[in-house]
Amino acid sequence: MGRAVKHVRRNRLALAATVFLGVMYFLAAFADFVAPYGESEAYYRGAIVRTYAPPAQLHWRDPRTGGFTRPFVYPLTQERDPSTFELVYKEDMARPFPVQFFVQGTPYVPFPLSLIPEGWRQATGFQPQVSWHLFGVAKPALVQLWGADQLGRDVFGRILFGARITLTVGIFASLLTLLIGVVVGGISGFYGGIVDDVCMRLVEILITIPSLFLLLALRAVFPLDAKSSTVFFIMILILGLIRWGTIARVVRGQVLSLREEEYVQAARGLGARDGRIIFRHVLPGTISYAIVSLSLLIPSFILTEAGLSFLGLGISEPNSSWGLMLASAQEGGIQTFVSRTWLLVPGLFIFLAVLAFNFLGDGLRDAFDPKARK
Repeated sequence: MGRAVKHVRRNRLALAATVFLGVMYFLAAFADFVAPYGESEAYYRGAIVRTYAPPAQLHWRDPRTGGFTRPFVYPLTQERDPSTFELVYKEDMARPFPVQFFVQGTPYVPFPLSLIPEGWRQATGFQPQVSWHLFGVAKPALVQLWGADQLGRDVFGRILFGARITLTVGIFASLLTLLIGVVVGGISGFYGGIVDDVCMRLVEILITIPSLFLLLALRAVFPLDAKSSTVFFIMILILGLIRWGTIARVVRGQVLSLREEEYVQAARGLGARDGRIIFRHVLPGTISYAIVSLSLLIPSFILTEAGLSFLGLGISEPNSSWGLMLASAQEGGIQTFVSRTWLLVPGLFIFLAVLAFNFLGDGLRDAFDPKARK
């Protein structure tokens, strides 16, 4: 394992991917603090919602002296274009609003206390809330770094909140897939005979069914109007149940070889139980394949979750995921590509996350391959 870690460190792409993913998971965990506004917090100017407000322009030069100063923004004014009836935003340069750090804002439950179920917190009266945010500006100005969506919500913050769903679903669904595949493949390869036949026929049936059809069929079994927290666990369960067949077949082949090793035969001779031999001596021999498979399964599940949310079968409003944000961007039509390109930022993060996991998976595959290390 130590040699594999050193090999990954020498692989620049795998190392850069690891750093990028580490930063993304860190920002997702502390999104409430890093994001200047709440996940579903919308803003108005008078009685008009700040629909599709453009990204905030950070100014660094003092308008009076021309010298460098702390970053500041100007509040935006809204007008209706008489020809297109669309909102037009202009900076009101009468008064600058400096960007401040560690400011008070929307209250939230900090991580990791937010992992405690909300029902339990309400039942016990344990509601630890704080209102500190990393940065912000005084109202009426807003610092929406990547603009606003159709409801005036901060795209930057929703990217971070959406990472919690998109990236976490991929990890937990991959772990469930790996667990089922390794256990079924291990038992099938170790016992052989009728057990092997039953397990492999089940795997073949699962593989012959198109994943998309199976995914949609399983999702249709559950209510479409369920809460986002419920949908989150439903998606993990569904994704974990549709892809374990291929892993089970590979693990079975490895176990067929491992069960004939001398240390396994010695354990049998000493009277060790089958369960102990499988989980203590045989399955650990498949750990390198499991690690590589995990890094390659996660990006496929990220894309699957994004696709389900894009089709309206995943996370629903007011919560966010990257796929759901892309679905909302689709409502803008051609204007999204012409004048509201910041709405496509979730697609960029999906691309970067998938690319990073693939680079990491390639690095791990080479690290655990004895021929690649020579």
